[in-house]
Amino acid sequence: MQVPRHACDSHMHIYDAKFPRAADAATLPGLASVAEYKLLQKRLGTSRTVVVTPRNYDTDNRVTLDAIKQLGIKDTRGVAVLRDDVTDRTLQELHDGGIRGIRFSLYTPAHAAVSFEMVEPLSRRVHELGWHVQLHWTADQYAQHEAMLMRLPSTIVIDHMGRMPQPIGVSHPAHAIIRKLLDQGRTWLKLSGPYLDSKQGAQGEYRDIDAVARSWIQARADRLVWGSDWPHPTEKDKPDDALLIDLLDRWTQDTNVIRKILVDNPASLYGFEAA
Repeated sequence: MQVPRHACDSHMHIYDAKFPRAADAATLPGLASVAEYKLLQKRLGTSRTVVVTPRNYDTDNRVTLDAIKQLGIKDTRGVAVLRDDVTDRTLQELHDGGIRGIRFSLYTPAHAAVSFEMVEPLSRRVHELGWHVQLHWTADQYAQHEAMLMRLPSTIVIDHMGRMPQPIGVSHPAHAIIRKLLDQGRTWLKLSGPYLDSKQGAQGEYRDIDAVARSWIQARADRLVWGSDWPHPTEKDKPDDALLIDLLDRWTQDTNVIRKILVDNPASLYGFEAA
C-alpha cells in the first residue's frame, strides 16, 4: 500500500541494552534499536512515530525519551509508564521530552508495573498536561471497569483494537462499552496487534480479526490510529510489518479513511503539525 505523506506509526517500542531492564522484568526480547526502526520507516513509508515504553523497563522511561530525541521531537511522541508517586517535576520533564500519555498495561496484572487503583488518580493528574491514558486491558477487564472508564477525566486511548477475543469478537460486552466511549469524543482506539487475538494467525492472514477492525472503522474512523507494535515482543515468529499496514487496505478501500487513520487522527491526538 502506498501510504500518504506524514503517515504515523502510533505504537512501537525500542529495546536498547544501554538502558537496564527492571530487576524483576523478563529478559529483553531481542534488541530493537532506533537505527533499525529507521530502516522500517523507509520500508513502510511512515515518517511520524509514537514510542511506547515497554514493560521490561518498569517505570524507567529513558529508553523512550532517548528514542524521541534520536528520531526528532518534531515527528515523534512518547507514551510513558508511571506510578502514582511520580512528582510534578518529573511529569514536566517528560512533557518537555515529548511524552504525551501514560500506559496501563494490565492484561496480565501480576506482571504489571502499575495497578488498576492508579488509573483514576493519574488520569486526573495527566489531564492537566493535556496527556491521555493508554489502556492495554483484556475485553473482560474493560467490562469489569466500565464505571471507572466513564469517570476518567482525561483522554483515553484503547490499545490493540480493544483485545476482543475470538470467536466472540464484536459480540463481547466490551465492544459496546468502547463504542460508547468513542462516541463521547474523548477516546481513541489503536488498530494494532491483530495477531494478539487471532486464532488463524499469519497463515490465515488474521482474517478472523477483520470483523472487529471493520466494525471500528465503520463506527468511528475519525477516532482511530494505526500502530505496527514493532518489534512485536509477544511474537516468537515475527510478522511482516508491510503486510500489517496493508491490512488497512483490506479493512477499507476508502483512501480518505486511510488518510484519517494514518495522518489526520494521529496529528490531532499527539499534537503533530497539521499535514
